[in-house]
Amino acid sequence: MEGSAVCPRGAAVLAITVPGLAASEAGRDPLLNVCMDAKHHKSQPGPEGKLYEQCSPWKDNACCTANTSLEAHKDQSYLYNFNWNHCGVMPPKCKRHFIQDTCLYECSPNLGPWIQQVDSSWRKERILHVPLCREDCEEWWQDCRDALTCKENWHKGWNWATGTNRCPWGSECRPFHQVFPRPRDLCEKIWSGSFRLSAERRGSGRCIQMWFDPARGNPNVAVARYYAGLKRSSPGSQERTLAPQSSGAGRALPGPGLPLLPLALLLLLLPPQPGAGGSL
Repeated sequence: MEGSAVCPRGAAVLAITVPGLAASEAGRDPLLNVCMDAKHHKSQPGPEGKLYEQCSPWKDNACCTANTSLEAHKDQSYLYNFNWNHCGVMPPKCKRHFIQDTCLYECSPNLGPWIQQVDSSWRKERILHVPLCREDCEEWWQDCRDALTCKENWHKGWNWATGTNRCPWGSECRPFHQVFPRPRDLCEKIWSGSFRLSAERRGSGRCIQMWFDPARGNPNVAVARYYAGLKRSSPGSQERTLAPQSSGAGRALPGPGLPLLPLALLLLLLPPQPGAGGSL
C-alpha cells in the first residue's frame, strides 16, 4: 500500500505520512501526458519554442525537439534513414499525410493508453491500435491512392543494403489502391497495427486526430483521458506502471520511496506473534 508500511501476518497497519508525497503523486497519471521510450523522444513532454511546419500544433507541449520536427519533413532524414520515394517521387498531397503521421508519433504526449513495451534495438516502447479518426484515415488513403509502393508493411522486410530502405528483390511497385484496397488496409497494416480505423469522427472525443488546429486546443487530450479511464476500468487490465521501465522519466510512477521504520519501533508497536521469535 503506497504511503504506509504493512505489517506481516495480519498485524495492524501503521500509516506514515511523508510531507508533499501525496500531493505530488495525486496529480500524476502514467497513461496521460507521457512520451514513449523510443529513439528520438524526449523523456517527458514540455514546451518547445518552435516546431517545424506540420509538427507545429504540438509546440506548447511536445515529446519531440525542434530538430526532430525539422527532420520529419525531409524526404530522407537521419531519424530512421527512411526513404518515402522508394518507388519514385511520392506526390506532395500523399507525403503530407506521412509527415503528419511522423509528427503525431514523435511529438504527441497523448498516446499513453496505447503505448506497449517492445523488445527492439532502437526503442523500448511503441504504440498499438491507436483509434484514428475515420476522416484522417479516409483522406490519407484518398490522397495516396495513386502513389506507388512495393510493400504493405513498412515496418519490416526492406532491403537495407545501401543504408536506406529499398524495395525487396523481386517486389513490384504498384499503386497504393492495389496494395491497400481500402482505407482500413492502409491505416492498420502499414505500421504493423499502430493504428486502427475508428468508426468515430473528428470532434467526437473518441478518436485521435492526426493533425489539429492549435488555436482551438488539442482535441487528443480528452481522447487520451477517455481511453485511459476505459483501460483502468477493464477487468484484468494492467497499466504501464506495473511493467518495469528500463529508462526515461515520466513513464511510470516511482515506488513508495518511504523510509523503513526502525526495527526497535516496530517491535514496540507490534503485538507478540506466536513462533515469530521476535523478528520480522
